Parts: sequence; C-alpha cells; structure tokens
Amino acid sequence: MSKALVIVGPHSSNWDFINGLAVRSVEKLTHVKFLGKAELFRWPFGFVFRSLGGTPLHRGEGGQVESVVKMIREYPGDLLIAMAPEGTRKKVDQLKTGFYHIAKEAQIPLVLAAIDYRKREVVFGEVMYLTQNMEDDLHKITQWFAQFQGYNPDQDLHHLAD
Repeated sequence: MSKALVIVGPHSSNWDFINGLAVRSVEKLTHVKFLGKAELFRWPFGFVFRSLGGTPLHRGEGGQVESVVKMIREYPGDLLIAMAPEGTRKKVDQLKTGFYHIAKEAQIPLVLAAIDYRKREVVFGEVMYLTQNMEDDLHKITQWFAQFQGYNPDQDLHHLAD
C-alpha cells in the first residue's frame, strides 16, 4: 500500500500526539505525516510541527477535503497521513466525516489505529476499503474504536457503541 489515511483514536489527550510520534520513531515510519489544526502551526511552534511531518488543516474555511486530496495525489512517494476521527480531544457524539471524504475522494484505504491506555498498547486494525454505504462504514469504524480506552476515559468513544 503506497498511500492511506491512518485514523488514530480515541483522541482524548495531548499525550496521544506524543505517543504517536514515539510509535512512528520506534517503528521507523518516516513516511507517516499528520494533519493538525492550523492553530498548532503558528509562531513560535509552527516550524516544530512542520519539521515533525505536520500539515496545517484550516478548519471551518471550506475546501479542506479538496486540498488534502490534492496533496495526497501530488505526493511523489509512499504516504500515510494520520488524523483523529473525532477532530478534537473532547467528548463527541459522533465522528467527524472529513477523513471519510478525504479517503473516498483520494481513493485510498483507511488504516484504523488505536492507542489503548487501559492495556498500554497501540493496536492496528485491518486495512479498510470504503464501500458505497457511508453510514455503514462509519458505524463499523465507531464500533471498532469504542472498544479502546483513551487517556481520559470519559472522553473516549465507548459511549457510541451499540
């Protein structure tokens, strides 16, 4: 697989980012980049996040999906882009759908990855190829993430399980 979107959850703490960088470093996954909210890329730390492989995502301005899809299509080599399906560290009532639309339009699979703080492990799910049924796909993704405990358990996704 040369390109994919790595969906990492549950995202409930800043520690998720630090642990993600650690896993990337230990496993020597140099082709893994990440998307982060644009505010992270401002002075004085913007250069740090860019040097770590980050790309700012300008939320709420429209066109984010298209710009990320263009970046994926134009990237010359192997590329895995990591992002949180919740879009925030706070408790959510449903997953955001931007990651889904990015993967669908770029015609790349999803790789589900969880940082399970209960078991102190990183878990990778199967590579997921999206179907024509967005509701069913999002349900499967939500159910998978609901089994894992976030750093802040009251903000993870277990409450979304059937």
